[in-house]
Amino acid sequence: MTHVGIVGAGAGAAAAAFVIDGAVPDADVTVFEKSGGLCGRAATRRHEELTYDYGANYLKSDDDRVVELITETLDDEGLVDVTEPVYTFEADETVSPGRDADDHKWSYRRGLTQIAKRLFGRTDATVHRRTRIETVRRLEGAADGDGRWELVDADGETRGPFDALLMNPPAPQTRDLLATAEWDDPLRETLVEAVGEVEYGSVWTAVLRYPFELDVPYYALVNTDKEHAVGWISREECKPGHVPDGETLLVVQANDAWSTARYDEDPAENVAALAEHTADIVGDERLADPTWTDHQGWRYALPEGGVDRGPVDSARDAGLYLLGDWVAGEGRLHAALANGLDVGERVAYGI
Repeated sequence: MTHVGIVGAGAGAAAAAFVIDGAVPDADVTVFEKSGGLCGRAATRRHEELTYDYGANYLKSDDDRVVELITETLDDEGLVDVTEPVYTFEADETVSPGRDADDHKWSYRRGLTQIAKRLFGRTDATVHRRTRIETVRRLEGAADGDGRWELVDADGETRGPFDALLMNPPAPQTRDLLATAEWDDPLRETLVEAVGEVEYGSVWTAVLRYPFELDVPYYALVNTDKEHAVGWISREECKPGHVPDGETLLVVQANDAWSTARYDEDPAENVAALAEHTADIVGDERLADPTWTDHQGWRYALPEGGVDRGPVDSARDAGLYLLGDWVAGEGRLHAALANGLDVGERVAYGI
């Protein structure tokens, strides 16, 4: 039996596990996720009657394989498509139509985490949640079939051995694991350097609830000149099943500079500041006073470029695979899924 270990249960990992399970029937796939959730930054929460995607906002239809996966291969029950357009705004808060008016903007009635849940649910993979991996160990001189990698979790338990190891955390966290890996090979240092050069933008998110409907023609507003404290505002009520009729739920995401500067500030003050900005941008003073709020900081939200693929490709010879949107070079959910499909195929046909 082939043993595959995966660190991180993001969208890329779920897609890779799905491919491996289908192509290698006797593969034993084990996933280790440090949090309690699935799908990484494509995250969903529920509160009373609310369902909201507070990380990635939706899935774009920019990759044919991902479109086929979502609409044909997987069960499309509960799949919803936002039909309202994305408008733009600039630093002076001038709102203009429009961006992506005709593109698909998919989620599910139960939120974007359904993507990973459905992918993992179609496999025999074992997923260990709330299991933080702290050490990666290369097994030298192991006989064929004995496995080439081990992992040690935060409780000191050794996991493995694995014939192939897939690493799905954001680049900075992957770099930290590689930097301390017990792996005596010059390639490790080359990988650490390459992965460490991937820069990220942070995002601080406020979720704002109101007991009234907004009369606006758009689903979302995006700041195109990158000069405003707010980078994105979207209306979850545009996703069927997410918000009760007659209410508004806004997901407001600050830009990198604002998020970085105020990442560790008092959350209540951050939420209040973003609500004030939202009222000014949308032009509705009522939005400065939400009836309920939530928040989340994403320190490693958006990769600002891809990784040098040379060392990443070379690592495959050692049975080590890196995957995620940062490997794809585009911080979008469809890119993470597409990269996961690619990596899954390489693992399946290389082991």
